[in-house]
Amino acid sequence: MTEQNREWFTATELANKPGLPKYKRGVNQQASKQGWNTRQVKVRGGSANEYHLSSLPVETQAALIKQHLPTPVKSSSESTEFSYDPQALWQHYDNKPQKQKDAAQNKLNLLLQVMALTENGGATLKNAFLLVADQNDISERTMQGWYHGTKSKKGVKFYARQDWLAALVPGFVGRTVTADMDTEAWEFYKADYLRLEQPEFEACYYRLQRTAAEQGWKIPSKKTLERRIKAIPLATRVYLREGEAGLIKLFPAQQRTVQELHALEWINGDGYQHNVFVLLPNGDVTRMKTWFWQDVYSRKILAYRVDESENTDSIRASFGDVVDQFGIPEHVTIDNTRAAANKWMTGGVKNRYRFTVKEDDPLGLFPTLGIKVHWTSVIGGKGHGQAKPVERAFGVGGLGEYLDKHPKFEGAYTGPNPMAKPENYAKKAVPIETFLAVLEQEIIAWNAKPARRTEICNGTKSFDQAFTESYQTAVIKTANQEQRRMWLLMAEAIKVQKDGSFNLDAGSATGQGKNRYHAPALLDFAGQKITVRFDPQALHEIVYAYTLDNRYIGEAQCIEATGFGDTEAARSFNKHRTRFIKATKLAAKAEVAMDAMEVASRLPLQPQPEVANPKVVRPLRPAPELGRHIPQPQLTDEQKQDLATFQAEFQQPQEPAAQIIRNDDPRARYKRWVNLDRRLREGSQLSAADQKFWAMYQKGDEFRFMSEFSADFESFDETVEA
Repeated sequence: MTEQNREWFTATELANKPGLPKYKRGVNQQASKQGWNTRQVKVRGGSANEYHLSSLPVETQAALIKQHLPTPVKSSSESTEFSYDPQALWQHYDNKPQKQKDAAQNKLNLLLQVMALTENGGATLKNAFLLVADQNDISERTMQGWYHGTKSKKGVKFYARQDWLAALVPGFVGRTVTADMDTEAWEFYKADYLRLEQPEFEACYYRLQRTAAEQGWKIPSKKTLERRIKAIPLATRVYLREGEAGLIKLFPAQQRTVQELHALEWINGDGYQHNVFVLLPNGDVTRMKTWFWQDVYSRKILAYRVDESENTDSIRASFGDVVDQFGIPEHVTIDNTRAAANKWMTGGVKNRYRFTVKEDDPLGLFPTLGIKVHWTSVIGGKGHGQAKPVERAFGVGGLGEYLDKHPKFEGAYTGPNPMAKPENYAKKAVPIETFLAVLEQEIIAWNAKPARRTEICNGTKSFDQAFTESYQTAVIKTANQEQRRMWLLMAEAIKVQKDGSFNLDAGSATGQGKNRYHAPALLDFAGQKITVRFDPQALHEIVYAYTLDNRYIGEAQCIEATGFGDTEAARSFNKHRTRFIKATKLAAKAEVAMDAMEVASRLPLQPQPEVANPKVVRPLRPAPELGRHIPQPQLTDEQKQDLATFQAEFQQPQEPAAQIIRNDDPRARYKRWVNLDRRLREGSQLSAADQKFWAMYQKGDEFRFMSEFSADFESFDETVEA
């Protein structure tokens, strides 16, 4: 392989190139981390790794291609009086019949023998002609005419060695320079023509004419100048006029295979702006942008979200749709754009070049889920389609043909660019509801279209079929409920009302307006502010409440407003309210383990305080009896009988009271727990209070002490009277 077409380079050759580390060791480490395409070759003293050009950073590729550009064609003669166009020379050769091509090949073989004798055998040119002519029975003068030329035709010594075969075909005489051109004029023209604005040849030549007249330069005709420009290597011209984006296109794309992958192992995503005017609920007319996630293996569109612009929210929500419906991929390929490479998606990825990586960056969604991120570059403002398959779905015959030009969008199609507007441009704008409905149906049809010509579909399967066959046999990672809430959007600092409800003003842009939500768990947060995570396209369903320090509280249901006379809605509201009250009562019963009587029984008996004897006493001197008569109550015979019966029963001896288990005694509490534990093992049902006591008591230090005490003293009675 020639230097101009090299594709493989060693770490030593790549060290200190633009975009790569300064030393060989750093290059090898970066290649290992990023999975460059590598092959091992034998070198002096052992073996070494070579890396393919397509695996290298874009700036490195450009530097290597510029370094190995082909050099301009030079004549083997030092004469400047003859020039030729190699492309025209070989076109002339290609148009000749095979008989003349064979004759030219025979002449070339004889001349190469002469060159071998002079370059390797040390013979003079004249002696070499004599020797070869004698051995091949041909005239020496004829061979010298091929080499030196004649009056009517230049010899091959005026051509580059690689063009001798084409020059030996009869009929091509080349071109002689009939007009001189000053060096300063030539440099002026190249500086004007070979720039990124890509000016036209005519405009540059006209500026050259005006300047030459003032400066006194000699310039050739347009045709001659065109030939001189074409003599500059194509790669050099493309780089100077089209930049790195054009230069990369000259290098053949590396063919990649996906046979070793499986469905959902690797996905890639990109945004597409639709060429359709859409009417939003707020009255604005705009062109919507959709972020698509595509499976690399099958090329199936897995999920999408539509928004007015490409932003982090739509990327995050659409990725959540992928995980919800299919699972967690292992690899993701995305552009290194601000929307995709932000810290909420890729924070913590060490090769995230879009922003500075900080130690205190929050861990992004992809690294948190264990997904390896692969970046593609944006060259010239466009995605690198060779590295991202989803780019090809947006090209000619892609999604735009099926979506943007749909019959329901007649009059709303904008055309691909301002210079290609249709006659009915801006006649109408389709409502957002219609746009979303058509988009959904066409994506389904896109995936189901049969006979796709991809490596996996092989002209027989649809994207759906290729995906399903592999997905059914693949090992897929799934997400739990906590992980699923990670990609929802977040609204901060929302105040909770006294009834545990709050308002979320997140649906006005989509026509859903302000929504009201409620959760019983929020009653404890009345008057406080919380954060809420939600799906902007499911605002009438469940949202998730968090504290300001990101602790999960619970789900909150949407409460829809109802009509004043809607009796069915009233019945439904009363039903949910009854359930709420019943659930709260059960929770309250389980929360209070003791009733009032048990509380009273546990109150300690207060001893009677000792009365101190007074130091100073005063005798009681009763008042003299004044002879008043204290009247006695008059009882009937029946009342007298009842009084006698009561006094007789009161004087009878009482039976001893049953022993009461005091729960303020550690031994009694431990015996109670042992009894409850035995009943549980026997399968008995405990009350809510007993269940709570059984669960809480065994967590304390007293339980551990009493367990050890019981084990040390086997005579300890653990039974409790029922």
